[in-house]
Amino acid sequence: MRALIVDDDFYSRVVLHDLLRPVAECHIAVNGEEAVGAFKKALEDGRPYDLVCMDLVMPEMDGQEALQEMRALEDERGIDGVERSIVFVVSMVEDNRETNEAFFLGGADSFLVKPIEAVRLMAELKEHGLLD
Repeated sequence: MRALIVDDDFYSRVVLHDLLRPVAECHIAVNGEEAVGAFKKALEDGRPYDLVCMDLVMPEMDGQEALQEMRALEDERGIDGVERSIVFVVSMVEDNRETNEAFFLGGADSFLVKPIEAVRLMAELKEHGLLD
């Protein structure tokens, strides 16, 4: 599994990296712009990400906008259904509007509230077919 961790908070990136490292090749982006660039390059290289863990609140380009751009890149290439990257929104924000936008406008697959618990993360990975 290939995973892209997107968060502007150093501690959050480290925690997710440490949790995912045993089961995934992990790449890190510190904002939405970097994330979209990494996502695009992975598609161009024919090695798309299986999982994207995306914070919502970030400088320069927030998670909502980045997620919409990533989904647009998949749409441009005809990638849909089970071929799409699984996206977990990871945020301290429990705002219903933000969450709804992530699911309905951005096509997020799951929402995890920080701090991330290993058991919950692994359960979500299994639920979405990323772990046996």
